[in-house]
Amino acid sequence: MSELRFDGKVAVITGAGGGLGEAYALMLAGRGARVVVNDLGGTFDGKGSDSTPAQKVVDQIKAAGGEAIANYESVSEWESAQKIIQAAVDSYGKIDILINNAGILRDKSLLKMEIADYLKVIEVHLHGTFFCTKAAFGPMREQGYGRIVSTASAAGVYGNFGQTNYGAAKMGIVGLMNCVCQEGARYGVLANTVVPTAGTRLTATVMPPDVVDKVKPEYVAPMVVYMCSEKFQESGKIFTAGGGYFSRAAIVEGPGVFFDTEAGITPDMIAGKIEQISALEGGSEYDSAMDQTGYVLSKMI
Repeated sequence: MSELRFDGKVAVITGAGGGLGEAYALMLAGRGARVVVNDLGGTFDGKGSDSTPAQKVVDQIKAAGGEAIANYESVSEWESAQKIIQAAVDSYGKIDILINNAGILRDKSLLKMEIADYLKVIEVHLHGTFFCTKAAFGPMREQGYGRIVSTASAAGVYGNFGQTNYGAAKMGIVGLMNCVCQEGARYGVLANTVVPTAGTRLTATVMPPDVVDKVKPEYVAPMVVYMCSEKFQESGKIFTAGGGYFSRAAIVEGPGVFFDTEAGITPDMIAGKIEQISALEGGSEYDSAMDQTGYVLSKMI
């Protein structure tokens, strides 16, 4: 099998000063991409800034013979997110790939969580993904090509104690990419989501040290880099990756039960059919909300 190459492609990676973002940047650059390494350089909970992490990654790329520039703008504000994408256009003339990876953690149980901590996590993860995607979408649409990969989490897809802010933001990103997928389809812009399991400075706060060592960011990078390639043609999908494990996750709706609306429907009728209503066997994935609504309308009695 020939090596997947990214010669001539320009990639923007947010939160690329370490962990997963660094692994993506190094692998893409090693395969010919020109990379904008974005990282505000703040603490894991989103405080402060430091240009050192992003610059160190750029230095690694250049030392290996690749091309990269550092960018230190925040993803959480529209004006600064635009500057991240513009850095790629100004330096390399375009943007082909966007990996939304920047993130912070402020974990607390629901009743103990400060409103400011909820809002800040939403701002960085969900708003940041939206802002960068919106800024990149125009240039990608004009050139008729783009690959957008955004980072969700098992905490969003499946839930996790003490991460209501993080989980809400991460599942919001899934919905965001599902909608961008619809808008990008006719322009060759593909939007997908990755659910990584990796030992980083964020997950080190919730993972035991021995587990962190077994799920290195380098084990996630091959999936994400493939999703950024010309060869990859899927859109609106969720892929999981970590520790050598790769899979696809999906939102599946069971075949359900249809009642005669003219005859009336009661809670007691629902109770009597709840096992059948809950069953997923024979269920379906839908490519859009319209497809799901169309199924419901086609079965109405």
